[in-house]
Amino acid sequence: MPAIEPELQALKDNLLDMLSLVRNQMIKCKEAIRDNDTSLAEEVIEDERRVNIQELAIDRDCENILALFTPVATDLRLVLATLKITNDLERIGDNAKSLAKFLVNNNDEIERQWLKAYHLEDMLDIVVEMLKDMGEALRTEDTKLAKKTTKKDEQLNEFNKKAFKTAAELIKQYPDHSKNLLTLFLVARNLERAGDLTKNIAEELVFHIEAKVVKHKKDQK
Repeated sequence: MPAIEPELQALKDNLLDMLSLVRNQMIKCKEAIRDNDTSLAEEVIEDERRVNIQELAIDRDCENILALFTPVATDLRLVLATLKITNDLERIGDNAKSLAKFLVNNNDEIERQWLKAYHLEDMLDIVVEMLKDMGEALRTEDTKLAKKTTKKDEQLNEFNKKAFKTAAELIKQYPDHSKNLLTLFLVARNLERAGDLTKNIAEELVFHIEAKVVKHKKDQK
């Protein structure tokens, strides 16, 4: 067995662990909304520190592999893709933390109907499913599964478009709560952004497995 193989397997395992942690942050956000449980939101905030530590550790592992083994072909693509994926996962974790902090700090002022109007639970469901697919695609090197994220990201885009109209309507009804309603609008935008970041991860997986660059394909047509 080449000396680099255990290192690459450990790298992939650590990346899967980070992906799972970020996915669990999104699951906890949904459960916090569903059950009105701020303790779960507080867990999401605490988990962000673990996400940051994992990102730094994986980045160091990538640097060591590049320095010690000089990988080529698919091995090199895995390392390069991992460096980008960890950054995307950290940003998705930041989005989860922002939502969790809002839930903790404004629990007494948030109306349940507002959360439903913005379809936040629906958006969280989609992000969770996308991240689950990314984990499976990475584990099995299934690029078809990775590419399916595009359709799910389009669903998030639709919810995000509706969020602007929702914000305008709710602010008219509840002008004294404009700040919270606008913040919820930003939360919806962040969840849409989390979908974009997950789609970026899918593109990096395709790059690693198939040696194909799929970014900006639409822009080239």
